[in-house]
Amino acid sequence: MNDAVKLVTHAQNIRYDKEQEALYIIDQSLLPTKEAELRLQTVDEMVEAIRSLRVRGAPAIGICAAYCLYILARSIGETDPAAFQAQLRAYSAQLNASRPTAVNLAWALGEMERTAAAHAGDARPALLQALYEKAAAIHEDDIAKCAAISEYGLSLLQEGDGVLTHCNAGPLATSRYGTAQGPFFLAAERGMRLRVYADETRPLLQGARLTSYELHRAGVDVTLICDNMASMVMKNGWVQACFVGCDRVAANGDTANKIGTSGVAILAKHYGIPFYVLGPTTTIDLDCPDGSHIPIELRDPEEIKTLWYEKPMALPGVTCYNPSFDVTDHRLITGIVTEKGICRAPYTESLAKLFQSPPPG
Repeated sequence: MNDAVKLVTHAQNIRYDKEQEALYIIDQSLLPTKEAELRLQTVDEMVEAIRSLRVRGAPAIGICAAYCLYILARSIGETDPAAFQAQLRAYSAQLNASRPTAVNLAWALGEMERTAAAHAGDARPALLQALYEKAAAIHEDDIAKCAAISEYGLSLLQEGDGVLTHCNAGPLATSRYGTAQGPFFLAAERGMRLRVYADETRPLLQGARLTSYELHRAGVDVTLICDNMASMVMKNGWVQACFVGCDRVAANGDTANKIGTSGVAILAKHYGIPFYVLGPTTTIDLDCPDGSHIPIELRDPEEIKTLWYEKPMALPGVTCYNPSFDVTDHRLITGIVTEKGICRAPYTESLAKLFQSPPPG
């Protein structure tokens, strides 16, 4: 491995300009052919951006939502503290309803609501400053978490390994390095050679449009494959590990991620390939006992029939089933990589330990 460290290029997916008091996101629906920022100012624009996947990825959605609620707090007219808090909670509920599966959204909004409640008696400038500082802290905290996750993930790989990934869990979906893609960026910075196989990830093609885009521009050896080619590259012996992100982890280790992830895990089990889920502790929901309790978002059938085609690929009357996520059974998961370390089965014990307070002294 080369001792020299060369920082790789990352897209800054969420940017808050404090001087302008303006929130900008990279519009991921335009990638990879166009990289453009979109300013979010109204609650309708914010909800549409999250629902339409202009901003996506569980941690990124949480970060964006925190800044959104700060922007919306600034927009509330002069009123008494109780009315201000009620309006802020109403805005929070609107944002929270935009995507039901990713737990980070509700978590980040809850953090902002608690901050607002804690400063309810403050003068308006002090309250707004507290909300901004909380949003910025959520952002900075995710950067630190992603760096730690990347280190733990990289410890599972060796020089020359092939790794298969599904969907997109890089800087666009999180911050800085990302989660499941973070080890690939870190390896590139340290001169460690890896081969990455990126599933295209139908029907929204996050792997094709986003993962291969990010890794290619960072100089990572990435090969794009169709989802139904994963079995072939595993059978050929080209894959030594699978790394995927997550939108929610249940208390028993069942994990929700982009549709198709469960199939990758089943293939990996068949071929004896370790399957790792990488995500911050904010995606772990100990109040959710297992995967059957995770709400699965159903999306527009046109994403399957017409979205990427010049002409429709199915007749208008054809029924479609378009779940955005599936749940991978905990028995298929080799380890869950967090910023606090790598959890192994039994996950009911290892995940719970992450949230236990250290002994005093």
